[in-house]
Amino acid sequence: MKSNIINYFANAKRVVIKVGSGVLTLSNSLNLNVIQSISRQISLLNDKGIEVILVSSGAMASGLKKMGFKSRPDEIPKRQAIAAIGQPGLMVEYEKAFSEYGKKVAQILLTTEDLCSRKRYLNARNTMYVLLSWKVVPIINENDTVATQEIKFGDNDNLSAMIALLMDADVLVNLTDIDGLYTKNPRVYKDAELISEVKKIGKDIETIAGSIPGALGTGGMLSKIKAAQKATSSGLPMIIAKGEKEDILLELFDGKKHGTLFLPKNQKPPRRKCWLAYAAKPKGTLVVDKGAENAVINNGKSLLPSGIISVSGDFNVGDPVAFHNIEGEKLGVGLANYSSTDVNKIKGLNSKIIAEQLGSKSYDEVIHRNNLALTNECNF
Repeated sequence: MKSNIINYFANAKRVVIKVGSGVLTLSNSLNLNVIQSISRQISLLNDKGIEVILVSSGAMASGLKKMGFKSRPDEIPKRQAIAAIGQPGLMVEYEKAFSEYGKKVAQILLTTEDLCSRKRYLNARNTMYVLLSWKVVPIINENDTVATQEIKFGDNDNLSAMIALLMDADVLVNLTDIDGLYTKNPRVYKDAELISEVKKIGKDIETIAGSIPGALGTGGMLSKIKAAQKATSSGLPMIIAKGEKEDILLELFDGKKHGTLFLPKNQKPPRRKCWLAYAAKPKGTLVVDKGAENAVINNGKSLLPSGIISVSGDFNVGDPVAFHNIEGEKLGVGLANYSSTDVNKIKGLNSKIIAEQLGSKSYDEVIHRNNLALTNECNF
């Protein structure tokens, strides 16, 4: 494992670091010592020429302290309000901590919906590129005021993986409140053993992770494994490590052994395919016959109308759509060249008579090969 860590971190020029609530929270308030430590380590990495994008939880803890609440409210609107109150305080603490090392920070609030639109996806990426070129540390958090997923399920784990793919990062680091993935819940079982390296994320790993909840009742280990699955299947290594360990980031970049390392696939899919696989939310579904399945999956062909059996959903030109085989297995996702109304009119027909049916023909294909991502390519 040590050689893998040395290789991945020694060559990293851009890294996404996610810090969870369990690390940043102390008795329902922000752990300022941890914020200071993380900020110092990131600043030192910046000084070595490493670009860092920080995905940070902690708005809830900041809001609870500001309002004098002893525990989180049960109702989602109240939790969202607490997060909205706490977000400015969280950023103030980061700004103060980073300024001690001569660094500037920027706040970016996103939801996964922002990454579903190709235009908004590219706008977010371009903004972050500018910030990095200005030597500013982007600090990203889920926009809790309009999104409930992070509050309920720890969606910052998912968000960090999407940001890592968005920004073509070299490494994704997920800092949490335990040392990594264990064989069982280490908070309950003393004989739990740390799994130092995961080569493939299968059902066995998901089952283990599902038994280890988050300390604060959020996503727990399973949401981190799902983030690792996105990252590694896209050719990106991810490590889960204990965020409160002194100089944890610096030691990782020195090649020292910590946490659980998830090894990436050798082949890295094109970034556009990663977006289609993980960010684009399908607006509809196409069911294709065996001939079309074979042509797309095994022969690298586009999806033609002749191979489409049925259409569901309401989508327009350029929208992402999923396509399944006749057994209901998801084969992939792609961008539609025709609306759902028009696909219904031309399904099962030869491309030569599209114009006859629609009055004009923009494309021979319903989904072009360049605009689709296969399940077996990206493991989604």
